[in-house]
Amino acid sequence: MRNPKASLPFAIFPILALLLLATSLPAQQSCKDLISLQLPETVITSATTVSTGTFAVPKTTASIGGLPPFCRVAATTKPAIRFEVWMPLHTWNGKFQGVGNGGTAGVISYRAMAAALRRGYAVVSTDTGHVNNPPSNGFDSTWALHHPELVADFGYRGLHLATVNGKQITQTFYGKASAHSYYVGCSKGGEQGLMEAQRFPDDYDGLLVGDPANNWTRHYAGAHLWYSIATLKDPESYIPASKVPLLANAVVAACDAIDGVVDGVLDDPRKCHFDPAVLTCKEGQPTFSCFTPKQVKAIKNIWGGAHDSHGNLIYPGLVPGGENGSSGWSSWITGNKPFAATHWKAADGFFQNMVFEDPRYNALNFNYDTDMKIALARTSRSLDAVDPDLRPLQRRGGKLILYHGWSDPDISPLNTINYYNQVQATVGSSTPQFLRLFMVPGMNHCGGGPGPTHFDGVTALEEWVEDGDAPEKIIAFHTTEGEIDRTRPLCPYPQVAVYKGKGSTNNAHNFACRLPAK
Repeated sequence: MRNPKASLPFAIFPILALLLLATSLPAQQSCKDLISLQLPETVITSATTVSTGTFAVPKTTASIGGLPPFCRVAATTKPAIRFEVWMPLHTWNGKFQGVGNGGTAGVISYRAMAAALRRGYAVVSTDTGHVNNPPSNGFDSTWALHHPELVADFGYRGLHLATVNGKQITQTFYGKASAHSYYVGCSKGGEQGLMEAQRFPDDYDGLLVGDPANNWTRHYAGAHLWYSIATLKDPESYIPASKVPLLANAVVAACDAIDGVVDGVLDDPRKCHFDPAVLTCKEGQPTFSCFTPKQVKAIKNIWGGAHDSHGNLIYPGLVPGGENGSSGWSSWITGNKPFAATHWKAADGFFQNMVFEDPRYNALNFNYDTDMKIALARTSRSLDAVDPDLRPLQRRGGKLILYHGWSDPDISPLNTINYYNQVQATVGSSTPQFLRLFMVPGMNHCGGGPGPTHFDGVTALEEWVEDGDAPEKIIAFHTTEGEIDRTRPLCPYPQVAVYKGKGSTNNAHNFACRLPAK
């Protein structure tokens, strides 16, 4: 039969699509009427329509454009869990999405909400129950002092309650429940995603979880603080940002070719055995072109991971290859001066306010033999999402895509691999049927870096949940001045992208996902 639309002008197709979508949507309740919706221990503080296409981010001068008309609902659940739900007026895809936070939360993730809204989702975000102090660089912890209930809200309760209430608001507005629900988050948002998967497996049908800070207490002690002690406790161990390129360039020169493609990216940094001692200053050499013995020791400590005095691993170290760039070591490890790096800012507040509850506490004096036990006892229950038993999520048909940047200078990629292996050991050979891990070569923390780091994990997750198509690979791309100049497949761990030997190494089609050679 001839397609009745075949002779219609091409320009009319978008109009028909919108009309068909509009007629398929259920009858909506008025946005403003949601102000009277009754929810357990929750007060809806506003319900307004935003139809300008632009959203002014509260308490900032920033704005977000390119938005479809939507209903914006703001609410608070006791004691102080603020959340917002955004619902498209005309372009709802019938689905619901929750988005995560970064750092120590304390703000609504408006840009993540906007991304979901543009895809047609009804979306929820929460500040997790507190408001961050603006000068904190996203890592304020002062709100937690003597408030363990707020730490619990921050760790797991806030997102769960926002999800439950957000779904109810969405169902009331559209007159029917969402067909599917998804979660998307990275870093702190990664911890939130794994917390949802472990504690509340019924909340989401699919979860996209990146660079997760799930091993929270050990990460703060064994990464944020360990790297700070390595570079700050002895002032002579401090590495200025100007020296970071020296280390980065030496690593690339030594290890780039190991994977068979010279592209400035280490596909698996575990194969790089570069010894920074070769960069030790020789007698009479200017120190700006080399590292002092104490600086070399600091680098080795950062790569080697945190251990107690008995040699027991507290938390795995960073891997070579993530040093360079504005989102590399100069931001996280060194800062522009001592005590200005993000690792120190995060560690200092955490141990003062959440662990020892003493604003005068000097984290550089932390004792890994005795104080680690104290930290775990006080925060692990609320903050650590390390349970490897994901069988409840598996049984209810949930899907989980994990990803982590190999060049992450914040959260060790080895921690995520360790967690994935623990899940496999617990769940067994059926793990890939509902959980897959994708390592991203050359990606810094949640994005950026020298590798192909842009990819659409949401579509891969939708296809897995809705169509049963498990992701055999995800195509990632790299851009220069806004133009795509390189693509590469991301492969389900432990597979890696292997060059077939013909064609451009900038084209994903010339690579295959295979198990690495032993």
